Amino acid sequence: RFIACPRLARTVQRCLQDGAGAGPQPILLEFAAGPGILTRTLLNTGVRVVALEGNSAFLPNLQSLENSLDGQLKVIYCDFFKLDPLATGTVRPPAMRSEKLFETMGVTAVPWSADVPVKIFGILPQKKERTNLWKLLFALYECNSIFRYGRVELNIFVSEREYKVLAAKPGDPRAYQALTVLGQVGCEIQLLHMEPWSSFLTNLKNGGLAVPKSMWFPNDHLCLVRLTPRQNLFTGGLKPTDASTFIFMVKQCLARPKSRLIDKLNSWSLDDVDELLRELEIPKNALTRNLYPEDYKRLFEALQNSNMFTETWFHDEVLECLKNIN
Repeated sequence: RFIACPRLARTVQRCLQDGAGAGPQPILLEFAAGPGILTRTLLNTGVRVVALEGNSAFLPNLQSLENSLDGQLKVIYCDFFKLDPLATGTVRPPAMRSEKLFETMGVTAVPWSADVPVKIFGILPQKKERTNLWKLLFALYECNSIFRYGRVELNIFVSEREYKVLAAKPGDPRAYQALTVLGQVGCEIQLLHMEPWSSFLTNLKNGGLAVPKSMWFPNDHLCLVRLTPRQNLFTGGLKPTDASTFIFMVKQCLARPKSRLIDKLNSWSLDDVDELLRELEIPKNALTRNLYPEDYKRLFEALQNSNMFTETWFHDEVLECLKNIN
C-alpha cells in the first residue's frame, strides 16, 4: 500500500488535466483510494470520481467525504484487482463482478471505436505488479472485464523497472519482452510523470522505504503511465476471439529472444515459412527480439489469413499456456 503526499497529489491532478479534452469528461475511477489524499485533489478538478477501496478501515473517512458532496463522489467497497474472480457463485466484497461495478457507476458499454468511457487512476501494488499488468492486458485483448465497456484508459503508477519494459525498443537484450510487444500493440503508452520513491508513504523496512530491487533496470522512481487502448486494435485480422492465440504466439517467440524467427516458425511445422517472411519483408535471419511490435501483429494476421493456426496441436498448446498463466 502506497500513500501519496499532498504535493504529489497536485502533480497527478495536473497530469490528468493535461490529457483532458474540451468536451464532457468521463468518470474517473480511482482504485485503492486509501485515506483520500488523492481523491480530494482529484475532486477539485470538478470531475466525477468513483473511489474503490478494499480495506474497510479506510471506508469511514471516504464515506464521510462522499456525504459532504452533492453526488460528485461515489465510494464503493471493492478491490480493483479482485474484479471478476474465476470462481462461480456468490461474490463477496471486496471482490466484485465488473457488471455490478459499472452498473453502480451508471456506465454503459460503448463500441470500441468510441471515445474513452472511463478513466482509471491508481498505484499498482508492487507485490504482484507484473501479474496485474498481465491480467489487464489479457482483459484488454479479449475485451473482457472492464474492457467490455470500451477503451477504458489506465493512468497508473508502475515501478520504473516495469515502465522500462513497457517502453523498450526492439533489440534491447533484457527489456524487450512479450509484455513490451503486447503492451505497445494494444495501447498508446505515454509517460506522464516520474516520482522518487521517497514521495510515497509505505511500509517501513529496516528503517527505510521498502523499494523493490531490480538487477537489470533502473528502479529509482514510480512512473505515472497512461495506457490508452488503440482504436484500430481490432480493425485488421486480430479479433478478441483470437487474442489468446496472438498472446501465445508472442510469448513463445520471445521466450528465447536470441533465437531466429524462422526457426521458431519451422518448429511449429508451418508451411511456406520462407515465402511468408518474404511477403512480410522480414529478413530470414531476423532474431525474435529484433521484430517491431507491429511486425508481430502483421505476422499473426498473415498466419490467421493463411489458416496456418487451425491445427489442433497449436490450440492445445495455447490452452495449456493460458492454464499455466491463470
